[in-house]
Amino acid sequence: MSQRPDMAVKVGGVELANPVLAASGTFGYGREYSPYLEPGALGGLVTKGVSLRPREGNPPPRIVETACGMLNAIGLANVGLEEFLKNKLPWLAEQPGAVVVNLYGESIEEFAELAKALGAAKGVDALELNVSCPNVKEGGMAFGCHPGAVGQVTAAAVAEAGDTPVWVKLTPNVTDLAPMAEAAAQAGARAVSLINTLMGMAIDARTRRPVLANVVGGLSGPAIKPVGLRMVWQVARAMKARHPEVDVVGLGGIMSGIDAAEYLIAGAGAVQVGTASFTEPGAAGRIAGELAEFCAQQGVARAGELTGSLHT
Repeated sequence: MSQRPDMAVKVGGVELANPVLAASGTFGYGREYSPYLEPGALGGLVTKGVSLRPREGNPPPRIVETACGMLNAIGLANVGLEEFLKNKLPWLAEQPGAVVVNLYGESIEEFAELAKALGAAKGVDALELNVSCPNVKEGGMAFGCHPGAVGQVTAAAVAEAGDTPVWVKLTPNVTDLAPMAEAAAQAGARAVSLINTLMGMAIDARTRRPVLANVVGGLSGPAIKPVGLRMVWQVARAMKARHPEVDVVGLGGIMSGIDAAEYLIAGAGAVQVGTASFTEPGAAGRIAGELAEFCAQQGVARAGELTGSLHT
């Protein structure tokens, strides 16, 4: 029997027991999935996005299955900052594994305010900025679609977060992600997470109407894995050349330990599991176990040895 590999990694300034985290928006605030996972099964989790005030999100229907994936138009529904700090974070802070809080605002000032409050909160190991949300002060274009906006949001959050590391979750709905990652890195981000969902839509041919009430939504699941791998590989190469201190966290269609290994090989230091948790609540834990088995079978002594090991 092969010796058990060391699965611990340090990514984005955070120590992880293994490289697998649950992705934001797919795992609630953690407690919802606790019956399906052994304590300590994951390296950590990324919370559902937190905004300054509670949000109800978009009207239903707001989730629909598609070929090899799903579309969602949840609309960033969440309990808001006050409720999160009071009733969600205390339980999370007592659990094994890192806690990364995803956050989003409609202005740079909101991002800064959230970063200040969450960065000072006990039990928060890192912040993940969702820059796919609209900048209402600039006509509604997503922050993540322009390097200048990415840099401004990141710098504002970093300035207020204190010693808490800041990660930036990048949207794939741009021509080239490398300049976005570069802007985040220059502004002080410790890691970039990619990819967020791809924009798509579903149509009911019989009624000739969109399936989602919001018309369009974010596509996730196995269908986007090839795109995610390509973008992680491109951004990881750019970060290695210019900002080796900035890590890449990969996500998009990870359904197995082999999928996770592919993202690490492409250049990610850790991965996030999202859509798989909807069809199998314990999927993230299973994937972490499968990744450890893969490392043992391949004679990989440390999970970190996989990162960026692609032969081209």
